[in-house]
Order: sequence, then C-alpha cells, then structure tokens
Amino acid sequence: MITFLIGLIILCVGGFCYGRITEKAMKPSDRKTPATEKYDGVDFVPMKKWRNSLIELLNIAGTGPILGPIQGILFGPIAFITIPVGCVIGGAFHDYMSGMISVRNDGEQMPSLVRRFLGKYMYVLYNIVVCLLLLLLGVVFIYTPGDLFITQIIGQESTLKNPVLWIVYGVIFAYYIIATLLPIDKIIGRIYPFFGAILLISAIGVFVGMFIKGYMLDEVWDGGFSLINPYGDHFIPIFFVTVACGIVSGFHSTQATLVSRTISDEHEGRMTFYNMMILEGFIAMVWAAAAMGAVNIGLVTNDMLHDKATSVVGIISKDMLGKVGGIIAVIGVIVLPITSGDTALRSLRIIVSDAFHIDTTKKRNKLLLAVAIFVIAASILIYAKADSSGFNVLWRYFSWANESTAVFAFSMICIYMMKNKMPYIMALIPGMLYMFIVCSYILNAHIGFNLPWSVSYILAGILTISYGLVLVFYGKKLSRE
Repeated sequence: MITFLIGLIILCVGGFCYGRITEKAMKPSDRKTPATEKYDGVDFVPMKKWRNSLIELLNIAGTGPILGPIQGILFGPIAFITIPVGCVIGGAFHDYMSGMISVRNDGEQMPSLVRRFLGKYMYVLYNIVVCLLLLLLGVVFIYTPGDLFITQIIGQESTLKNPVLWIVYGVIFAYYIIATLLPIDKIIGRIYPFFGAILLISAIGVFVGMFIKGYMLDEVWDGGFSLINPYGDHFIPIFFVTVACGIVSGFHSTQATLVSRTISDEHEGRMTFYNMMILEGFIAMVWAAAAMGAVNIGLVTNDMLHDKATSVVGIISKDMLGKVGGIIAVIGVIVLPITSGDTALRSLRIIVSDAFHIDTTKKRNKLLLAVAIFVIAASILIYAKADSSGFNVLWRYFSWANESTAVFAFSMICIYMMKNKMPYIMALIPGMLYMFIVCSYILNAHIGFNLPWSVSYILAGILTISYGLVLVFYGKKLSRE
C-alpha cells in the first residue's frame, strides 16, 4: 500500500508543481477567447469553468483509465509510479498545451494546428491517423458500454444472437447522433454534470472500499518491477499502450481543442485541461490498485485481468460497494466510454468537414456527414462482434493510433514552443519517448511488421533519434524565419 500512496503523492504534488510550471511557460492573458470572438451558438459557445472542466474530464475518461490499468497492473506495482509520473509530465502537459494552443489560434482543431506548425505533408498524414483513431474509438465506445450493460446490469450474454444487445447498441447510436448534431451546450453541456457526479462517486467509492475491505497491495521494493508480464508482454511498449488514457493519450488533444471553443478565459485552462488529466490519473491509479488487491485476496485471477477486464470491473465494484453501490459504480464505468464516444464522433465530424470544406452550417450537409460516419462505424461494430478475435484487432489498432496521434501532438507543441521562445524540452522528451513506443510496438506487433523484439528496439531507437534531430532542426529553422 505504501507504493500506491507514494504514487498518489507524486500525482497530486507533482501535478500542482508541474502544472504551475506549465502554466507559467504558456503565460495565460486576458485576451478574448474564440468562444466569445467567434460565437456561433453551436461549437463556439462560452460556458462556465466548472462545466467545461467536467466536459473535458468526461470527454477524455473513456474505458481506458479503467480497463487499461486493470491489465497494466500485471507488470506489478511499478505501475503506481509510472502512471503518476507519466501523467504529470506527459499526459497533463500534452492536454493543457493542446487546448491552450488551440485557444491562441482561433479554436483551430488539431489537424489545422498540425498544418500550421508542422506543414501540409504532416497534416495529410495526421488527418489519416486521427480520423482512424476517432472512428475506431467511437466503435470501441459503443462496444464496451453496450457489453457492460448487457453482462453486468441485466445479466445476459453479449452475443450476436441476443436482440437486446442490438437494442442497447441502437440506443447508444441514437444518443451519439443527437450529441453530434445538436449545439454543444444543448446536450453535452446539460447532461454531463450528472454523468460527472456518477463518475466521481464510483471512483471515490472504489478508493475508499479498498481500505475498508483491507485489500493488500504489493510494494515496488519487493520485486515489484517486471520487464515482461506473465503473458510475455514487454513493459516497453505494451504497458504504455495498454494504460494509454491513464498516462498519455493522443485522443485527448482532439478533445482539448474541442473544449477550447467554449472557454471564456485563458486562466481557466489549467483547471480545465491540466487538472482534469490529473484527476483521470487518479481514476487509473484507483482501478490499478483495486485490480491488484482483488487478485491478492483471490477474488479474481491474473487470467481475468488479462482477458476479461470488463468482468473484473463488476466483481470489484460489487465486492466493495455491495449490490446497489456496485451497480452504481458499473454505471459510472458505462458512462465513461459513452461520454467520450459522443465527442469523438463530434470531433470526427468537424475534422472531416474542415478537411473537405463541407459547409456544416447547412443542416442537410451536417446530417449527411453524420450518417456517413455512423454507417461506417456500424459496419466495423458488426465485424467486431461477428469475428471471435474482431474486438482484439479493433482494440490494438485503436491503441496504436491513439499513441501515434500523441506523437503528432507533442511535435506540434514542440514547434510552437520553439517559435515562441519557450522551454521546448518539455515537449521534446515525452514526444521522443512515445515515438519509441509507437515504433517498437508496430515493428514487433503481429498486426504490424512482426519483427523480433531486439530488431524492433534497435530500429525504433534509430527512428526516435532521427525524429528528435529533425524536429529540433525544423523548429530552429522556423524560429529564424
């Protein structure tokens, strides 16, 4: 338990200190924000700080900070140190800078920022990767909450033959369509405070329940660091890809830029972007600890953490909080992906309309674009349910695209900081780390190049060093112009 508590201290104290350093580097001012200057009643809408903060939290907190840490804890209690350190200097910094740079550039979304600071060729490549990410994320966040509801709430099997499953999927689809089309303050801004309450209550309930139930946690000094978990997965890169949303997630940059259009004061950025990621790190820490404690008391097994993480959520929740409290906690977990999936598809609609210059002020164009996106999403969902390994393939492509998108975001942030005489090393170091992670992952993965680990690491190292040198050279060249 001591390692876990040390990790929480790192998360809170480190988040406070590094958050101030990050904010000082950005120097928020009293200038007008896009929400007021470009008000359109749909996407550019000023909202209160507490509402923006809750929306940002629920946008970024999908099933990643729960299911990811449950699987990531198989590497041992080193997760209790890696998650908070990565969250403080990587994830929260990434989210804050993405959101604030968007605020400083008329509320531009990530593709436009990539084009502005990295050039048109990177813009085209980024658009392909981010659209793939948002589409797959939307599908994943229909699949997982639907299956959780079927298996944990009403106790039925999640199979193609179960008509109730498709009714649940249909309801989620319908909500996504409504949330994608209507003004952001009409649906998302109104219902998210209630979702936020459920999310926080469930996370705090599990946190307190660990102490009441006496869950025992391993310590990092008792052999708590394993480079390879019991299933042969390597700590680098698998741990960072698996626990993506609890540490660094490229998806978050697309959500921070979305929320940048509703902030009315630059000084709100630290609370809205940085601190909400720290709170997500807390959620990740809680579920990682709960999973380890559940294994140690024999409530679940390592095999369940590895292959049946969604079932583990229900078992832990009901053990700690009782039947009623457990159901509330599971509902909180169901809410998480739904409140990320809706804004993911909303972001995808905006990105596609911007890329192809589609005038979405016309309701017909907006509707047709939304229908096209949802038809593709439904097709992928049907494939994932029909194939026994469909979801695993879907999740792996989603995870890799997620971290690849983060590399683009760190690159954009690095160039922005260089051009504005800011300490760009803050973006360069995490960017290089994640360049190594995404390269080594795809070089070794069966869905990638399927190379041996030794070869993958060497090639990833070469690509990472080259990435860093090119980025610095390009940034300094732009700074001189």
